[in-house]
Amino acid sequence: MDHLIAPYGGTLVNLIDPERVEALKQEAFSLPSLDIAWEQQCELEMLMNGAYSPLTGYMTRAQCEQVRSTHKLDDGTFWPVPITLTSKAKQAADFKPGDRIALRDGEGFMLAVLTLSDSWQEADVWHLGGAIEGAALPPHPDFVAWRHTPAELRAVFAKRGWRRVAAWQARQPMHRAQFEFCLKCAVENEANLLLHPLAGGDITEAPAYFGLVRSFLAIHERFPAATTQLSILPAPPRKNGPAEWLLRTIVARNYGCSLLIAGGEHEPVGARRRGQDMLDAESATSLAEQAGQLGVRLVAYPRMVYVEDRAEYMQEAEVPEGARISTLTGEEFHRRMRAGLKIPAWYSFPELIDELARQEPPRDQQGFTVFFTGLSGAGKSTIARALAARLMEMGGRSVTLLDGDIVRRNLSSELGFNKAHRDINVRRIGFVASEITKNRGIAVCAPIAPYRQTRRDVRAMIEAVGGFVEIHVATPIETCESRDRKGLYAKARAGLIPEFTGVSDPYEIPENPELSIDTTGLGIDEAVQRVLLKLEYEGYLR
Repeated sequence: MDHLIAPYGGTLVNLIDPERVEALKQEAFSLPSLDIAWEQQCELEMLMNGAYSPLTGYMTRAQCEQVRSTHKLDDGTFWPVPITLTSKAKQAADFKPGDRIALRDGEGFMLAVLTLSDSWQEADVWHLGGAIEGAALPPHPDFVAWRHTPAELRAVFAKRGWRRVAAWQARQPMHRAQFEFCLKCAVENEANLLLHPLAGGDITEAPAYFGLVRSFLAIHERFPAATTQLSILPAPPRKNGPAEWLLRTIVARNYGCSLLIAGGEHEPVGARRRGQDMLDAESATSLAEQAGQLGVRLVAYPRMVYVEDRAEYMQEAEVPEGARISTLTGEEFHRRMRAGLKIPAWYSFPELIDELARQEPPRDQQGFTVFFTGLSGAGKSTIARALAARLMEMGGRSVTLLDGDIVRRNLSSELGFNKAHRDINVRRIGFVASEITKNRGIAVCAPIAPYRQTRRDVRAMIEAVGGFVEIHVATPIETCESRDRKGLYAKARAGLIPEFTGVSDPYEIPENPELSIDTTGLGIDEAVQRVLLKLEYEGYLR
């Protein structure tokens, strides 16, 4: 092979015309705007920089249906999955075919102009299709030296004299098995290696990708510098089906790669999904053949085990009979990381484990939120204040008390007590708690939080960055009323306070709280001790 593989479709698309940028920016002042979330910004970047060549915009509804049924574009070119701009924004419903729309990030920075050809609604999501004129790629203040467009990466390859390149598009950190297989794949195929972590993300909404990139910076030093290149792939997250692998194949080709290593990562359930498993499925032959027709060879990551007798990784099928082998599932690896237990040297490299320990420290070093919920007068605030004091006594992590009344006074003073305003208030508490948790502090929250869905959403928000312990203070309403020093229950039953939780507005009992406490006849010290024991049991305290 004398040259790098040609882009898919023959020409590398670039939707940013430098001579049109200033005119687009001026025009955008008079255009309707649509703010797009970070996932959509990733998709737009892949369109504009040519990673999705030969596409020049988002697909219409008819084109999406055609791709789903025939896997072909209008000109007959194979294409595996629909690409549209999705939005839940209310103004998306007002756009009409022919409209020119300025696409902006969350801070109002103008990225592109969409000439709308078609729009349609599915559930609560609008899909927009049409041609794109780019003004600028989404701004990335992070890892600038490791970002390359397809054209830039091809230029790097050409300068280094590379002709055949194998891509490793990873969503997760590499360990020794993947490291050794990638080296072996490159050597056997006389190819250079592109480490291409899928790190599309936003610094405020998807911080996990920082850890992924840092893990690759750590392991990158282990690879031969002359034959390995690291670059960030700003692709949005997608599932791992055959169609998505074919899209990744096209992307690899557009970045100049003629081989793509498939598989080798752990699924969330803990089982390893290997490329070989994928290619052994019913559609295996067709998937490999289709990838080949796209001009890229799909290399299946096999089942790898560590052979102790030879001190190396081997394909499971090639292990000599009777040899001693070692394996470690993804679930067990994460359990050990959470518990601060030793990871075998044969499984991963020490510098990578050190980096991952920063991302996923043991639970007793993580941030977490204790979220009390219950009726007015149940004892939430009293227990929360006492718990916060005990945690401060113990030291080690900062502790912040987010009591319902305190938050109302300082963060939500403009809100009333109808359902919508209660939701907003609890979500604000959840956001503040998530920031505290993300930064490895402890948030102690004590709102009434009467609605299940709001509590679920807060849990999801916080569990994405740390621990969440829900405490249902399940004190009966009769006890709560007997403690009512302000006479709120009496006023509510007299109709003087509308939408009062437990009287004229429902309290939806938590489905699966980590702990339930009835404070009838239970002292504060005993209640706090039960919470501390639960935190110790869950591993948050030592």
